[in-house]
Amino acid sequence: MKVNPSQLIQLLTSFIPRRLPVLITGRPGIGKSDIVDQAARATGHELLISHPVVEDPTDSKGLPFPNGNIARFLPFGDLERALRATSPLLWFLDDLGQASPAVQAAKMQLLLARRIGEHVLPDCVTFVAATNRRNDNAGVTGILDPVISRFATVVELEPTIDDWTAWAVQNHISPELIAFLRFRPDLLSVQKTSRDIENAPSPRTWGFVARTMGVVPKELELISYAGSVGEAAATELMSFLAIYRELPSPDAIILSPDNAAIPETPAALYAISTALAAHSTEGNFDRVLTYNDRLIDAGRREFAALLARDAVRRKPELQNTYAFIRAQGGPLGQIIRGQ
Repeated sequence: MKVNPSQLIQLLTSFIPRRLPVLITGRPGIGKSDIVDQAARATGHELLISHPVVEDPTDSKGLPFPNGNIARFLPFGDLERALRATSPLLWFLDDLGQASPAVQAAKMQLLLARRIGEHVLPDCVTFVAATNRRNDNAGVTGILDPVISRFATVVELEPTIDDWTAWAVQNHISPELIAFLRFRPDLLSVQKTSRDIENAPSPRTWGFVARTMGVVPKELELISYAGSVGEAAATELMSFLAIYRELPSPDAIILSPDNAAIPETPAALYAISTALAAHSTEGNFDRVLTYNDRLIDAGRREFAALLARDAVRRKPELQNTYAFIRAQGGPLGQIIRGQ
């Protein structure tokens, strides 16, 4: 069953406190690990990350050690840490599908019976696992059926542009990148079809683009971005940036919101609405909303909604301005409320 990031967080925050293990599948780089980290923090759990792909079966059982004329298995590493946990602990098995069958089998008793040999896990420990799919060129041959059946639910994460942009706005990602991916949402995550040594677009690789924007010299932008998300996506981004950089500056629009031109093309409208949202402050929000009213009058209601939502996501205090409160009673308020 496919879920988006918002649904997955809700699911995890419901299952984790009840000690119900969840298996998350999906293509590489779409945020599985980040969402597990968010869920751990939301539920007050410390996060323990294991990578079964580099483990030996003894990691899950312990090493035999002589004790008189018998031997006992002594836990070490992640197992030892989990066994001595006294506060809520989320044990995250990352890339489980890449692990050998022997290592996967060693996890079965831990996942269902919550014990391994003579060692019993404390009640405060909960499991979540993640894996790529067989067709993701990630070295996944599959997960043993008895292992799969030990998870309370198995879901496939599918990124969405709405969830990504909400995260990007809150984390102050470059407005031009947000605007581009809104314009070309199908490039947020692309299934890689070749085995060539190159990157493909994904939330993770777009994150690398965001970190290098404004840092890499302009003459090297295409080279840098192509290395992050592939040449085709990078070329489209560069074409969009050329449009973005030709538009009037947000400061110029804010200075004259009654007369500033309203773009005609969707690409330019995405660019200008995202840029204005990023430049909004309590001191200029009345002018931004004046321009926003003109977007509504011009029949660009969806872009007016994007601008207003982005602005208050970046700076929630804008909701307390007189301009925004007044706008709630007019067309903008109806758009935001979906009326």
